[in-house]
Amino acid sequence: MESTEEQIILETKLDGIERFSQGKVRDVYRIDDRLLIVATDRISAFDCVLPTGIPDKGRVLTQISVFWVDFLRGVTPTHLLSASVDEYPAELKPFRNQLEGRSMLVKRAEMVPIECVARGYLAGSGWKEYRMNGMVCGIPLPKGLRESDRLREPIFTPATKARAGHDENISFERMTSIVGSDVSKRLRDFTLEIYTKAARYAESRGIIIADTKFEFGFIGGTLVLGDEVLTPDSSRFWPQDEYQPGRAQNSYDKQFVRDYLESIHWKKQPPAPALPADVARKTSEKYREAYRRLTGKNL
Repeated sequence: MESTEEQIILETKLDGIERFSQGKVRDVYRIDDRLLIVATDRISAFDCVLPTGIPDKGRVLTQISVFWVDFLRGVTPTHLLSASVDEYPAELKPFRNQLEGRSMLVKRAEMVPIECVARGYLAGSGWKEYRMNGMVCGIPLPKGLRESDRLREPIFTPATKARAGHDENISFERMTSIVGSDVSKRLRDFTLEIYTKAARYAESRGIIIADTKFEFGFIGGTLVLGDEVLTPDSSRFWPQDEYQPGRAQNSYDKQFVRDYLESIHWKKQPPAPALPADVARKTSEKYREAYRRLTGKNL
């Protein structure tokens, strides 16, 4: 069933449940020693949250993450306990209409303060950096590469996690000075293994995963994958049948939103403008199409 405007959730209200944090998209609640992560339909662009919600966006982000967690079960442990409201604690059951399909109950982890980025293609901040100095995060790349070119092999390009504004790309050496050599090597190896396995599968479904970022944490000494996993918000998903290196690519994400905001010459400062209904609808369709292509199922 297609979403209607009434089904868009911009903010959750779980009376009596302690809110732990609120991000640009997610509302997080504390449940004893666990966390409840709820993906809303909020959307941000140029570091500002827009007043317009995107139908089904939160459900897509959660269900794609759940799909990948199951797919990667043999590769890495994760923090996920359940994504079924039926299995949640009793105090959450009254909020089923806000939680169904868009929430995950997870173990609390001590998160590593690094964004673990894998890049298989030259795009975004990596492309900008390459044009300046021929490197990405201190990794030299061959001369003459074009925007969106596939790299000979995926590279690991960490970033520091910014509380506000953009994350900052850093070298592997800088990363080791922050979290230590052993943890850095484990995170690099995990990141590239997960990316390679996921990218190979996605290609079989007609999607190129140009790059993606992961977050990891420790639970009782065990390194686990946390937060969202391989979603259109944390990755660049490109339609394989439209791929053409040498330019920016169409993608399964908020491209329609960015294009609209650029077209109206918004100064990229709060308050952010509302989106026309057709821009929100087209963006929603792209998110749902990503889910459909990856899983072979409708949302």
